[in-house]
Amino acid sequence: MARYFKEQDIDEFRECFYLFARSGHITTLDELTVIMRSLGLSPTIQELTSYLKKKNGKMSFADFLEVMHQHSRVENLPQEVINAFKAADPANKGTIPAKQLRNLLQNWGEGLSVREVDNIYREANVGNNGTVRYSDFVKIACAPVPDYY
Repeated sequence: MARYFKEQDIDEFRECFYLFARSGHITTLDELTVIMRSLGLSPTIQELTSYLKKKNGKMSFADFLEVMHQHSRVENLPQEVINAFKAADPANKGTIPAKQLRNLLQNWGEGLSVREVDNIYREANVGNNGTVRYSDFVKIACAPVPDYY
């Protein structure tokens, strides 16, 4: 599974797994639900039931990593973000003013700092006064961060 996740992610998964699955195995739907949602995923009850059933009702950490990989392919975050931008783009231009994007990034959800937004803009080659093609921006913003940073 190391080829699918960064070491830091696996450490986070392990910590969460053993926090909620104290016996070293997930044996209930509630445990699996809490663990996956704690890690920021939004699986449906049907998906969770299916994952647990495939592992005969008992899931080790290795099994859990496999499930995380399967589910990460189902949940397509970049496409979900692009769809959200499209919903707010009645003219269907495919762009958003850079100032409006900055406002969204700093004030919605967990809210990024000015420095974090500046770093993202620099990485994505975005000027403060122009417009941003949100599909290109999402590809850059959702790309995995290399381990060598």
